[in-house]
Amino acid sequence: MAVGYQGLPRLHPVAGVEVATLSAGIKKPGRRDLVLFSLQPGSTVAAVFTRNAFCAAPVVVAREHLAQATPRYLLINTGNANAGTGEPGLRDARECCAQLAAQLQCRAAEVLPFSTGVIGEPLPVAKIVATLPGFAAALGGDGWEAAAHGIMTTDTVAKGASCQLELDGKRITITGIAKGSGMIRPDMATMLAYVATDAALEAPLLQQCLDEAVKHSFNRITVDGDTSTNDACVLMASGQSGLAIAPGSENLRQFSAAVTAICQQLAQLIVRDGEGATKFITIAVNGGRDEAECEQVAYTIAHSPLVKTALFASDPNWGRILAAVGRAGLQALDLHALAIYLGEVCIVRDGGRAADYREELGQAVTARDEITIRVELARGEAQALLWTCDFSYDYVRINAEYRS
Repeated sequence: MAVGYQGLPRLHPVAGVEVATLSAGIKKPGRRDLVLFSLQPGSTVAAVFTRNAFCAAPVVVAREHLAQATPRYLLINTGNANAGTGEPGLRDARECCAQLAAQLQCRAAEVLPFSTGVIGEPLPVAKIVATLPGFAAALGGDGWEAAAHGIMTTDTVAKGASCQLELDGKRITITGIAKGSGMIRPDMATMLAYVATDAALEAPLLQQCLDEAVKHSFNRITVDGDTSTNDACVLMASGQSGLAIAPGSENLRQFSAAVTAICQQLAQLIVRDGEGATKFITIAVNGGRDEAECEQVAYTIAHSPLVKTALFASDPNWGRILAAVGRAGLQALDLHALAIYLGEVCIVRDGGRAADYREELGQAVTARDEITIRVELARGEAQALLWTCDFSYDYVRINAEYRS
């Protein structure tokens, strides 16, 4: 079970967005593994994708289609990544889009495909196509919860977040779902995320909001340092609330902050459900010369197997954290000026172990399910915050048995 998981919250329907989840039996018979989002005409869409050079066929096709048309439908399958499949994989992704377009009487370019699952296996197009006719009757505004379950792979829990806010006397809804558990590293991670709102935004402004949200959410999480082939995050705006959000407005500031908050909730749920995770770890690095070097230190700590395994064992092995900071590559680092904390307990000060540190104090922090590691670099004003988890026996087991 995910660390500190409180259950799926109420996911408010978003006017102008319908969702359906069906079973195509792609990997397991009877599993609901095919999801469709349908957008009201006039909606706008923004998206970001993996930066992995071996990006999956659906990522290639989705980018192509976004350049050609405004999306009307998002088609998502689990159980097969359609990655590392070459030209046949591209043909398969395009065939699924074409078949859905024929069913729903739209252009193939108005369909965006997404896949997640095992890499290197042919997409079972026949199973997917045979299931598509069921979508027309299944679509509805209350399908978010089923979709949150439908996009899961090694996830142990469904991930969703939703909020409503008042802008100029109109109620705006923002609802999102995500999947992800392992092969998690920014740019982006093995994750899919779909967020929708009934506000109205022009596509460039919507993309601006998404880029800002992703920077401070999905691109601030890591489980194991591996960037996937299939990652995608989509922000959809139906405009059905009747409120148009203008550039530079106070409404935009509030809306953008709300989108970022939703994305942060989803991103943290991915880390809480990290494969085999038993600890949710926040890493805060403050006082850097710029944000980039703060991130550099934070990721060096977060990607250290020695740090992650020590925290799994609730072992306050502070020397591993000190060593990670020291090898992060910062030039002219003043070791006597920086400080490192486990929770509220100072573990490193004046170039070594803090004089007032005692092992039982560190043990009390690492015994918790949620732990904060804070580094004060004392060389500037920049800061960075990211979230990660520990490495347990189950992480090895899950990934060793992934294809079985």
